[in-house]
Amino acid sequence: MDDQPIHGIRPQTPTQELLVNIWATVLERSRIGIHDSFFELGGHSLRATQVISRIRQVFNIEIPLSQLFEHPTIAELAQVIEETRQTQQTPMASSDRSVALPLSYAQQRQWFLAELEPDNPFYNIPAAVQVNGLLNFAALQHSFNEIVHRHEVLRTGFHTVEGQPIPKIEPISLEIPLIDLSHLPKFLQTQQAEQLADWEAKQSFALNSPPLLRIKLICLNDSKHILLITLHHIVADGWSMGILLQEIAALYPAFHQGKPSPLTELPIQYADFAAWQRCQPLTEQLTYWKKQLQDAPVLELPTAYPRPAVRSLRGASYRFQLSSSLTQSLQQLSQQMSSTLFMTLLAAFKILLHRYTDSDDIVVGTVIANRNRTELEGLIGFFANTLALRSNLANNPTFEALLHQVRETALAAYAHQDLPFEQLVDALQLQRSLSHTPLFQVLFVLQNAPMPSIEVADVSWTPLQSDSGTAKFDLTLSMQEESGYLSGTLEYSLDLFTEG
Repeated sequence: MDDQPIHGIRPQTPTQELLVNIWATVLERSRIGIHDSFFELGGHSLRATQVISRIRQVFNIEIPLSQLFEHPTIAELAQVIEETRQTQQTPMASSDRSVALPLSYAQQRQWFLAELEPDNPFYNIPAAVQVNGLLNFAALQHSFNEIVHRHEVLRTGFHTVEGQPIPKIEPISLEIPLIDLSHLPKFLQTQQAEQLADWEAKQSFALNSPPLLRIKLICLNDSKHILLITLHHIVADGWSMGILLQEIAALYPAFHQGKPSPLTELPIQYADFAAWQRCQPLTEQLTYWKKQLQDAPVLELPTAYPRPAVRSLRGASYRFQLSSSLTQSLQQLSQQMSSTLFMTLLAAFKILLHRYTDSDDIVVGTVIANRNRTELEGLIGFFANTLALRSNLANNPTFEALLHQVRETALAAYAHQDLPFEQLVDALQLQRSLSHTPLFQVLFVLQNAPMPSIEVADVSWTPLQSDSGTAKFDLTLSMQEESGYLSGTLEYSLDLFTEG
């Protein structure tokens, strides 16, 4: 990417200078002009959230995410900041460990689901990483133990007392089993490794027995290993897996060289977030969502089989790519419309769903990182929240009109993202059905930040793709920004569709 400022004018005030530094960090650019558009420089919703959280920390003010969309240049945003600097931020503080710690709302829901089906591995988060190079096993094990020590949530067990979950932080020492397949021929190594990865991903956790993290190392030869990592969703989310790999990348070379941990102390722990979340006034957000999603319809896709009375969660997936030219056109359209690539793709996806279902009222879910404060960005834990985005496609709106509607709906949803989805479902008092998920049956996700390959201490770490064999929804479309193109995965329920 050309790192020159598009319009070339340097910051002229201290506020503009601070904003340029924030943008440079988030966008990973060294030169930014005060009239450059955030979105033309590669900004998107996740990066916008990171900018807003850094503005909160640096300027001690609160501005909504929509302000960055409405004022996408340094000059404009600096003026907004100057006009709202009186707003103060209440810091998220460490909670008292001598009293019973609460679960976050998302953890409470996970615990409830585990009580219903204790042996169900459906909420595991598995990952496989290919490790090439001469591996220092002791340094690897030391690194994972440091991470478990560093993040309390990984040392937390969830005990049931009088029908209620009680979290307990415990001392943990992690042992990594080494599975040696080096004696097998290559074709059997591949087969055995795939079977082991599949088996490991489907092993359930006992929530009262921490750590809710499993690590296994498969040895193919002296310089090639596969690292299997499995976390339970009650202690982690997709962002957390990225943090874990980043911390391994920092810790492993240090321990390999006999040096201490280079990581700075975490400002708070996940339990502090849970305690803070329980004290937040969410009445206004609940009112917004109840109005937005009242009487939301079930989206009935044309299917190969009738919807069963009880869904099984069996699924399959199909992978595809969008060409670099189409990807570039989508990015240019997004910039012209002052939207993000996520919004543009979601609008296109909703048109497709409208054509297949003939429904004008389309609700699609999405997952948001929900780490809109800087102190949360480096924490392992279950922060991700689900948003239900509703659109009206009556009277066949133009794509431009629909994209504007999707943009406004998404911005309003981001402004009300703190309400846990579990609370919303309960508040709407929906008639529960075991045949489909509540509020929406189709999910759309754009991964702006795929887990990169990492090379440290002459060892490379490359995340491997895997198929979970499950489907949480009727249909999930996951898009991912790669180097110059978009890749996609369509996950579908085998209760409804034939495997292709």
